[in-house]
Amino acid sequence: MSEKARENFGSRFTVIMALAGSAIGLGNIWRFPYMVGEHGGAAFIIIYVLCSLFIALPIFFCESILGKSTGKDTFGALESVAPGTKWKNEGYIALLGSFIIVSYYSVVGGWSVDFLIRSFMNDFKGESLEEAAGVFHNMNASVWEPIVSLTAFLGLTAAIVAIGIEKGIGRFAKVMMPLLFIMIVIIVVRSCTLPGAGKGIEYMLKPDFSKIDGPAIAAALGQGFFSLSLGVGCVLTYSSYMRKEENVFYTGVWTAIFDTFFAILAGFAIMPAVFSAGLEPSAGPSLVYETLPVIFSRMGPLVPIIFFLAILIAAVTSAMSMLEVLVTWLVDQKGLSRKKATTLFFIACWIVGCVCAVSPKVFSICDFMSSNVFMMFGALVFALVVGWKMKKEDVRTQFTNYGTSHKAGAVFSVVWFLIRWIAPIGIVIIAITNVL
Repeated sequence: MSEKARENFGSRFTVIMALAGSAIGLGNIWRFPYMVGEHGGAAFIIIYVLCSLFIALPIFFCESILGKSTGKDTFGALESVAPGTKWKNEGYIALLGSFIIVSYYSVVGGWSVDFLIRSFMNDFKGESLEEAAGVFHNMNASVWEPIVSLTAFLGLTAAIVAIGIEKGIGRFAKVMMPLLFIMIVIIVVRSCTLPGAGKGIEYMLKPDFSKIDGPAIAAALGQGFFSLSLGVGCVLTYSSYMRKEENVFYTGVWTAIFDTFFAILAGFAIMPAVFSAGLEPSAGPSLVYETLPVIFSRMGPLVPIIFFLAILIAAVTSAMSMLEVLVTWLVDQKGLSRKKATTLFFIACWIVGCVCAVSPKVFSICDFMSSNVFMMFGALVFALVVGWKMKKEDVRTQFTNYGTSHKAGAVFSVVWFLIRWIAPIGIVIIAITNVL
């Protein structure tokens, strides 16, 4: 696909909303709040922000520079900056990682569809925690229910991607992301005004630096890394659709700010409600699909609807970015139309997703491989290519938007050092701690 014919997101706001949508996912909702409370409250948030600044954000810049400077898919971008080398093979690893993530993530997205429908029907009213847990387990024990739900979720995601970058992904992101923030703020207000909510607020905010140990730092490193959807080409691919006048530095910083702000808001939406109900905090699917439906249904019929709609939006915007990595590759490298490319990968991801839906073992393998192999290896390659294969002046040119961004120019030396030395070391540390 020629550069002149390539779509773009249009405005900077749309680019940032699309990238923020890619970053903000279920991990912000079901993992981050629990980690904050267990690892020192505000003290953990400080460590998390520092890890994001010094490890995750530099890798984000690497992907964004590769995408924006070449205007190509993951494979094509690496081939352009490192012609005649084997670095381009990372493009295939990124494709495989995105493919696996879209496939099993659609199962989780399907749960959100299912529970949103149940919320509209007010199914959780008057239920006990045991009954709600039974609903979730029975849904997953069924053969057809999770498959129908993942089909609906993946179909919605593919339909948006098929429309295009600006009119599909961009338009959805710039409408739904502000709506997502509005919905989570509504839940925050309702949750924080419940009797006994103060303990949940204290759980999130009270700084306890005695809990900042090796595992806490490793958790902050990992959360900052995974939260920005790094390593499988999402940022690279979206950045390839930026207008040339867009600024890599600003888009990266604002994406990180929105991602972190949403995660903190999610904590204040969830934990005060959990403590108000006299329950122990938890994380993962058990929190979202067993505990919260009951707690939120006690606040009125609209609260669970708003919550699961917010989860669905967050899941769709993340899945879109993964699917777009695959679609862009077929469009750029194989010359297929966007609709045909989307249809092909919809079918392929649906087949693997169905296997994940009926086999918890396959689901767990996909989750482990994507988090600990594909994302880690991809991020390391992106950092090494930009930091050691590209010329420093070429990187500076892209980072400062051809010298027009004085703020980016002022911090470039620091960012360059982080890309070359700190980020690769951080990736290796995250990989080791995840496996051990």
